[in-house]
Amino acid sequence: MRAFSPVRRTLLAAAAGATALSASGAWAQAGYPDRPINLVVGYSAGGAVDAVARTLGQALGASLGQPIIIDNRPGAGTNIAVKYVIGAKPDGHTLLMAANALAANMALYKPQPFDAETDLVAVSLVGRVPVVIAANANVPYRNIADLIAAAKARPGTISFASPGNGSTPHMAAELFTHAAGIDLMHVPYKGGAQAVTDVASGQVPLIAMNALEVKPLVGSGRLKVLAVLSPERSPIFPDAPTIAESGFKGFESSVWYAVMAPAKTPMPIVERLHADIQKALKLPEVRERMSAVGGEAMPGSRDMMVRLLHEERVRYAKLVREANIQPD
Repeated sequence: MRAFSPVRRTLLAAAAGATALSASGAWAQAGYPDRPINLVVGYSAGGAVDAVARTLGQALGASLGQPIIIDNRPGAGTNIAVKYVIGAKPDGHTLLMAANALAANMALYKPQPFDAETDLVAVSLVGRVPVVIAANANVPYRNIADLIAAAKARPGTISFASPGNGSTPHMAAELFTHAAGIDLMHVPYKGGAQAVTDVASGQVPLIAMNALEVKPLVGSGRLKVLAVLSPERSPIFPDAPTIAESGFKGFESSVWYAVMAPAKTPMPIVERLHADIQKALKLPEVRERMSAVGGEAMPGSRDMMVRLLHEERVRYAKLVREANIQPD
């Protein structure tokens, strides 16, 4: 039998190990998925994130050949859902539909509940929906200038609803109030659905919310949009000015949506999911459904989502610190 030197044996062992890993990865990709996939949502059913998850899930399930089960786990500002996914078996059958709270909560909660950049792996950015500042249809102010005048005339008496402390709409509104030099009272809700309902019924005069959740009640005339926090006017609210047009350039804000997986999910599975999500986001019916509710599909590389998560983490840490925002 031919004898190999120690160096030669080491190289052969390394090559064999690489081959085994490659075969294991190929098997994981070929055998995946072998049962329904849970797409966990940290918000109640009927809200914006839930709607995006269901829109994507229908197309993704058809592509993967397994149903996508939407698993709503609201609570603790989405931390319950995030921790559930972090602790799930990393086999690609438990995924998270995340939004901006994933980045914000690392600064908002003490001690830090998780590190999204190491405890999870980015699968794909899905889309975004602009934040709007809207009001009950019967309030006297018609635009941002009227709101500022009313708030300055009666400091601390005008309240605004949001889907929760530390949510993207809440933080966007806080930035605006500081810049405008006004004092609005924040009324946090546990999700957007009840917040929108209470503003439409007149219990709270104002709301900071993503466009998706206010669209139906704006359409029915029960809410009116004072400003859209997107760089350009929204096609579903073409008559509503942007926040820049209202005199506050640089205060654009959108809610983004992304799919994440447990950190140790095999990369072949992550790449398979990413590829199938990209296909789904390019389907006319998916783009039309998201557009119809005020959203924009955003296909792109995994690196795009990795960069976005890090940049948002840094941005929210600064805002939480400077505005002294506290969780519920």
